[in-house]
This record gives sequence, structure tokens and C-alpha cells, in this order.
Amino acid sequence: MSDFIRNQAEEDFTRARNKALFNEIQNFLNPDKSRLLSFHDVKKILKPKNEVYAGMKTVPIQKIVGSEGRYQDFDNHFLPKTSNLRQRWERVDEAHLSDIVLPPIQLYEIGGLYFVRDGNHRVSVSKAQGVQYIDAEVISLQTEILLKPGITPENILSEVIKYEKRVFYTETAFGDLTEDWNLDFTSPGQYDVIYNHILVHKYYINTGIKEEIPFNDALVSWYKNVYQPVMHVIKKKKLLKRFRNRTASDLYVWIIKQWDDLKQKYGLEYSLDAATDRIADMHPHGLLATIRDFIKKIFQT
Repeated sequence: MSDFIRNQAEEDFTRARNKALFNEIQNFLNPDKSRLLSFHDVKKILKPKNEVYAGMKTVPIQKIVGSEGRYQDFDNHFLPKTSNLRQRWERVDEAHLSDIVLPPIQLYEIGGLYFVRDGNHRVSVSKAQGVQYIDAEVISLQTEILLKPGITPENILSEVIKYEKRVFYTETAFGDLTEDWNLDFTSPGQYDVIYNHILVHKYYINTGIKEEIPFNDALVSWYKNVYQPVMHVIKKKKLLKRFRNRTASDLYVWIIKQWDDLKQKYGLEYSLDAATDRIADMHPHGLLATIRDFIKKIFQT
């Protein structure tokens, strides 16, 4: 190994490290913007269905946005965040400068983006050297949600919620039946909760009639007789001012869950006053009257 290549690798690492420091300073007030995505965090949000071995591929470097185990060692541009990476980083760079072919890296693909399973230093050096493509052995995780480079965990969560809303509205015709296109949530999984609420409502209607009510009719009945009255109370009590980062639909799910938990624990005959007192103990910030109004309007005993 010539002194020229060794010195060049040292300069390359110093330059990459300085860029990482500058990136950290630029995002001092919002450090999440400079963080490399964690594969496990993204996988937890997207919940892919299965894994498929995709074999060898030539992958665009710009689509490699995270890592399985070294996401704390590099920033969102795969620049080294600590000088402890110098020795290994420079060895990889020396191989690059000497035109030595290194083994393919290993990647996970999910939502159209890639996460490093093995080869973080090779990706970092390649990005620093302006390489456009890299050979990789790829395992693909199946999801219908597509992601774009530069996305943050918060953006991914938002995309998941948007996807769930599209599926719910398409499969239930909720918007066409109710003319309400604003059933919105701030956390994933809530459209399944609403779907189950409709099924439970349908079940109770069917217990009093001979012919089973169609799902569409049950949905409209639930919307008019359960959901809308709760929305009216939320608006009347101006609850959204107390929960500025939540939606009215979030509050609906929350209050229904609280009431169901109490009924399961203390029985269907659990008194209104005792129930509201219990909830007041759990939420001691002036919600007693609001909860009582909810229960009186929707679950009168």
C-alpha cells in the first residue's frame, strides 16, 4: 500500500467526519433530521408480511437510507459520526482507491428503500466517493407502502396511517355511505378498531331482528347513532383544545375504550357515578363532567 493512498484515505475520512459534524450542527435544534434510519424501527412501523430472497442486485446508493445494527454510528448521509470508525473506514477507502473489488454488501429492502445488513463502512465510503451504484445481496420484505429517500420515522408513520385510511374507505365505502371523508387518526391500527365497533353494533342490532342487517346499513346506523353523537359532544365541550395534537376520532376511540374497560372490570351494571368517579381518578384534569356527558348520551343505564 503506497503512502499516497494511505494519506489520501486519512484525508478522505477527516473530510467525511467534518461533514458529519457540520450536519450535526445544522440540525442541532432538530437532531432527528440527521439520524440514520433504524431498520428495526421501520420494520416495526410497516409490519411487512414476509421476507423474500431477491438475490444479487445493483442498487442505487441514494436508496440506501438506514442500517440494521449500525444506525447510531453514521448520520443520515452515511457519514461517520465518531472517530472510532477511522481505522476500518480508511481500510475500506484504501481498497476503493486501489481498485480492489470488495465482496457485495448485504441489504434489506422494504417499501422501495434499502437498509444495510452488512457493509455499513462500504456504503459510507461509496457515498463519500460519489459512487452511484453498489452490488448487493438483497432480502426483500413485502409491504404495499412505498417510501421515498429522506423520509423520517414520523413521515413513515403518517404514510402507514394514510394507507390504512385508503384501505378502510375502499373496503367499507365509508365515505360514500356517510359523506364523511374526515375520519382521521394520529396513530396506526385505529381503522381496525372502528371496523370492529361497526361489527359489534351490527351484532347488537341483529339480536333484535329476524333477518340479518347488511353491513352497509349497520355502518350507517353506527355512524348516526353512536359516532356522530360523540362527535357532537366533543365539539360542544371543545375537547380538541385540550388535546391539540389529537383528532376528534382519536378522542372517540379513547372514550369508548375507557368505558368498555370499566364495564369488563366491574360489570354492565356498574353505576354511572362510580364509573365517572373512577375515570376522574385516572384523568384528574377536569374531565369528569365531559366523561359523564359522553356516558349519559351514548351509554345510558
